[in-house]
Amino acid sequence: MADLANIKTLLEMSEKLKCELRQERLKPKIGCGVFVIKDRKILLGKRKTKHGEGEWASPGGHLEHGETHEECAKREVFEETGLTIQNVRKATYTNHHFEEQSKHYVTLWMVSDYAAGEVELREPDKFERWEWFEWGKLPSQLFTERELMKTNFNPLNF
Repeated sequence: MADLANIKTLLEMSEKLKCELRQERLKPKIGCGVFVIKDRKILLGKRKTKHGEGEWASPGGHLEHGETHEECAKREVFEETGLTIQNVRKATYTNHHFEEQSKHYVTLWMVSDYAAGEVELREPDKFERWEWFEWGKLPSQLFTERELMKTNFNPLNF
């Protein structure tokens, strides 16, 4: 009888844990997108992952625990492109719901100036290539940047 009660308790705890994990997975995540400016052009990469495949995106990623916006921007740009950036400043934010993937992101947009380095494809599993674009001549297939295009946002004005 005691074993049956223990099993029932374990099953209840297991269900509760599954529910908590599901809720945690569905909480919004904080992303950091970085506009790197060089010669009045911005850097975009063509994505390869299922989440945004074939679309162009700025360097960026997840804000890590204890990290500032500026630290995240510098780290992500270097990890993905090999570039170092300077004069990092906060620009705006966007709120994205990706229903098909059950994802929700709040993206903190940063603007920075190129400092040094040559563009490298450092995460070939995530990006196909990197290219510099004039703000008024961006590719039509944009990832989360397309939300910014619906406004008067222009990273060259920061």
